[in-house]
Amino acid sequence: MTLIAITITILYLILIASLIYGFDKVEDFYLKDLKPKTKFSVIVPFRNEEHNLPALLASIAKLNYPTAMYEVIFVDDDSEDGSLKVLHTFKSHKDHAHDFSILKNARVSKSPKKDAITLAISKAKYDWIVTTDADCVLPKFWLDGFDEFIQLQQPECIVAPVTYSRTNRFLFRFQLLDILSLQGSTIGGFGIHKPFLCSGANFAYSKQIFERVNGFEGNDTIGSGDDIFMLEKIAKALPENVKFLKCEQSIVQTLPQPSFDTLVSQRIRWAAKTGSYRNLFSKLVGIIVFLMNGGLLVFGLLAIVGIINPTSFLYLLVIKFGIDFLMIFKTANFTNQKDVMTSYLFAFLMYPFFTVYIVFSSVFKGYKWKGRDYVK
Repeated sequence: MTLIAITITILYLILIASLIYGFDKVEDFYLKDLKPKTKFSVIVPFRNEEHNLPALLASIAKLNYPTAMYEVIFVDDDSEDGSLKVLHTFKSHKDHAHDFSILKNARVSKSPKKDAITLAISKAKYDWIVTTDADCVLPKFWLDGFDEFIQLQQPECIVAPVTYSRTNRFLFRFQLLDILSLQGSTIGGFGIHKPFLCSGANFAYSKQIFERVNGFEGNDTIGSGDDIFMLEKIAKALPENVKFLKCEQSIVQTLPQPSFDTLVSQRIRWAAKTGSYRNLFSKLVGIIVFLMNGGLLVFGLLAIVGIINPTSFLYLLVIKFGIDFLMIFKTANFTNQKDVMTSYLFAFLMYPFFTVYIVFSSVFKGYKWKGRDYVK
């Protein structure tokens, strides 16, 4: 058993170390105040976001980009609250000269969000599609970052950074540490030329490439994954044209889940789609990470009963603690959130239990999201 534990730890160490190396290989991108050239269609699917839309709309109103060079398409997915009223009030305001439209989602698959994005793209005026979520706040130079990156790098698909905005409770800091780990892995994957993660809260691609890969065809029976599956398709079709925008001024902030129950539902939703991934590297990452976190629980119990040397187990724990800390610290430094590292130790001890629970829950049960039940 000690040999198995050491083997898993070495694999995990190699994996995370390679992602840290990749993180450093992705160069920081700095805005150069170029003249805007790219026109964007910004797509925001939403359902029951009455309380979150005002912050998003306020950030849209503050965007630095010329309003004549982008449109915003909101797609309502059967909202039952006052979301539409909030949008219509914003749209009617005399100071908001945005090209702004609201569509009603047309359900044709088992994935409401993919249906919403597909509908919006069919109505979009411009070739560059940018997706975000209704619970996000956009940075002032958000579209400037995409535009300059497109001008200088000529990508067909751009993955950009996302982080959480609230840290006043441990539950929020736990989620922030988790998303910083995911963002670090996302960037690292690009650095070693194996992109495997992204977030639809800050994601852009050309309409041409969306049509070339036949949109969400082939994964529209899966409730989530509008971002990951699209990344997989585009990366397979044009691997050299998928890039990460590592720019501090392009970081989108979103909200952590307000309760443990909603956090579990969100993470089960994320985990439920992993079995459908076609990217072998992403599957390998998932397996190694699960074996390491699940292994810590098993190896800890075996150390207690004397089957594994307790000192050996302590070494494994320290190795994981150190390599994870380095990954998360680098990402926290990039997002200017290093203060969250004060909660790292407790979160580190909790995380294996949380991960194993989520994985087993995603295998044996469905989840509830936005008032809808998704059954396995």
